[in-house]
Amino acid sequence: MKCITVTLFLLTIFSQQLLAECPDYLNSDIRLLHSDKMLNICQEFGNNPILIVNTASKCGFTPQFKELESLYQKFRDRGLVVLGFPSDSFKQEINNEEAVAEVCYINYGVTFPMFSTIEVRGRNAHPLFRALAAQSDEPSWNFNKYLLDKDGKVVQHFGSRAKPESAEFKQFIESAL
Repeated sequence: MKCITVTLFLLTIFSQQLLAECPDYLNSDIRLLHSDKMLNICQEFGNNPILIVNTASKCGFTPQFKELESLYQKFRDRGLVVLGFPSDSFKQEINNEEAVAEVCYINYGVTFPMFSTIEVRGRNAHPLFRALAAQSDEPSWNFNKYLLDKDGKVVQHFGSRAKPESAEFKQFIESAL
């Protein structure tokens, strides 16, 4: 019994230490797409490289979901996390989370976490995207991609046209792993 208590104590200390090192902008609960479940990025994915993407279901870049999923499948066992954030900041997102979820999960087979619709630019931008913009650039359109290192710092910002399956893109992912 003593061994279990000590182990639990050490796990608690270790997880608190990880959370303490995680940047504040990643250490908040965000609701998953078409769900009541909340997810804390630090608790779930701390110490992993993360690719954060602002998405939209009615955009010319929407087919990138397929490439992002392929990238996620290729690198997830090595630690890469892909996180999608639907946004209507550019007036190309469906105003119904069930329909957005259908586009992501059914039409494109997305298995990486997708979150509820948020604003990604301007004064109403979600704090996560304000922090990303402060470290690099504000999204100029849908499907901007931010690659974060294991410490949660932006190491590369990719615009909408950057293809997740390109050799250059994969090179940046490899270096973050």
